[in-house]
Amino acid sequence: MADAVIEAIKKAIEGSKPLERKFKQTLDLAINLKEIDLKNPKNRMDENILLPKGRGKAVKVGAFGAGEFAMKAKKAADYVILPADIDNYAANKKQFKKIASECKYFIAEANLMVPIGKKLGAILAVRGKMPMPYPSNIDPAAIINNLKNTVKVKTPKDSPVIHVAVGTEEMSPEDIAANIHAVIERVEKKLERGKHNVRSIHIKTTMGPDVRLR
Repeated sequence: MADAVIEAIKKAIEGSKPLERKFKQTLDLAINLKEIDLKNPKNRMDENILLPKGRGKAVKVGAFGAGEFAMKAKKAADYVILPADIDNYAANKKQFKKIASECKYFIAEANLMVPIGKKLGAILAVRGKMPMPYPSNIDPAAIINNLKNTVKVKTPKDSPVIHVAVGTEEMSPEDIAANIHAVIERVEKKLERGKHNVRSIHIKTTMGPDVRLR
């Protein structure tokens, strides 16, 4: 299976080579499900998976915090939002919407979740980006660095297909295959009947052909 996955990845990448582009293509994994009722919330997935070989292109992460938490977060976060900034952004929602659009994930000191929810929750919630709360005594830098190479796996209630980025065309096929394995393994563990709830799995570049893995 491993060799077959690597060959499929190579085929997907090679299939899009003739076209010149000014951007780095993403490798997208599509897992087609079967015999599962996605209208039932217990059958849907919504969780983060850390890719063992990274995304190939790190995403931006924002952190809400104060004091030592904020100081440590500055080592890794793209935006550090202090308690006073929450009120400022609440008064200037256009500015915060830009930050919310740029960041893939947010984390926050747990004791700030209430004011964040009241003042910025409407902006964050609609984007599915409410902060993940953490205690004040942890080191947020390590969490942020992991999130930069994390993907969200979410099952839509109206479509039996999971789409998730597993790398970029500049990564080695072996590294992309390791990421694919991590995603498939986690998804199948969450499904009621495991691999028997999977109809097919495909891989493709942003602009390239679709290649079936299984």
